[in-house]
Amino acid sequence: MWEIIARRTLLAASVLLAVFLGYLLVRNADSVPTNRPVVPEAMEQADAKLSEFTFKQSKGDVVQWQVQAKQARVFEQEQQAFLQDVALTFYGEEGEKVTVYGDEGTLDTASKDFALSNRDVPVIVTTRSGYTIYTNHLVWTDKSREIRTEDPVRIVGHGLEIRGLGLLGKMESEEFEVLRDVHVDLVPAS
Repeated sequence: MWEIIARRTLLAASVLLAVFLGYLLVRNADSVPTNRPVVPEAMEQADAKLSEFTFKQSKGDVVQWQVQAKQARVFEQEQQAFLQDVALTFYGEEGEKVTVYGDEGTLDTASKDFALSNRDVPVIVTTRSGYTIYTNHLVWTDKSREIRTEDPVRIVGHGLEIRGLGLLGKMESEEFEVLRDVHVDLVPAS
């Protein structure tokens, strides 16, 4: 008798788990990616197509950051530039710099915000203090001067490896916060 009750309980639990997993699959299948590539037809309708594109953000005579790309397609009305083979350089107050590379990016020419992503390998940010951040998508918000991602992130340095989902960071002070599902491991210092 107890075997029948145990089997029915396990069957009911399995059905509930399958329904829950099905719900998650359907819910997440409808999510929109944060950085959609532009279709080739739209690229052909750009207001300007540039090779060796450079865009600098300055405060007075001091350059705060610079975006360089091998190719850019600029859409003036949308105030967007779609970039290929991108190098983004942040400049510190004492002349130090941090450069980040990406396969593609989007620059909002009005707000000066941009997104950077890679197709095959992670975007790599090496900080002045010796930490290296790996993620596949990175967004810069110029007004708050922060980098952010909702994607998986890994930070390595000074004998630590930190993994999790999402990142919020201030480039000037090099303060970074992994937002969720944080795992920290001690690793041999190299």
